[in-house]
Amino acid sequence: MCLLQILSLLLALSMALNIAISAGLLAHRSGAGIPDAVLTGAGAAASGLGIYFAALAAYR
Repeated sequence: MCLLQILSLLLALSMALNIAISAGLLAHRSGAGIPDAVLTGAGAAASGLGIYFAALAAYR
């Protein structure tokens, strides 16, 4: 792997963690229980990563 690919993967991981934590905290503060908030955050992170990697694949 070249340096650009490694940095791109680190950017995707950072983005997914930020989205997951933000969505989980928002869900928990809205009244959802902790398990529901975790599932909401995980779903948001998976969706974000899917969009990110789909965009990367479109430019190759």
